[in-house]
Amino acid sequence: QVQLVESGGGLVQPGGSLSLSCATSGIAFSFYHMGWYREAPGKQRELVAGIATGGLTNYGDSVKGRFTISRDNTRKTMYLQMNSLKPEDTAVYYCNAVHQSGDRNYWGQGTQVTVSS
Repeated sequence: QVQLVESGGGLVQPGGSLSLSCATSGIAFSFYHMGWYREAPGKQRELVAGIATGGLTNYGDSVKGRFTISRDNTRKTMYLQMNSLKPEDTAVYYCNAVHQSGDRNYWGQGTQVTVSS
C-alpha cells in the first residue's frame, strides 16, 4: 500500500520558519520525482518545489530564495525548509510522487500551513 504522509505544518508568524516532511512507504522512492504543491482557498493547486531522482531541483517563482527542497533516499523522505514565511504562503501543502516513467502518480493528504500574526 502506497502512503505519503506529510507532517510539520502549523501556525507561524510572518518572517518565521517551518520545516515540512513527507514520509513515504510502498514505493521505490529513489525512482520517483518528488514535489511539494500547495492549494490556498479559492486558488488552483500550484507547484512549490520539485526534486528529481537525480537531485535536480526547481522552485515556484514566489518561493525562490526562501524555500529549500531536499530528499533522503535512505529514509524515503522528502523535506521542505520554509524560511521568511509570508501570509500569502498560507495553504494546504501536498506531497507528490511521480515515477520516473510517468506512469504512477501519488499524493499525500496534505498539511496546513498558516502564516499569520
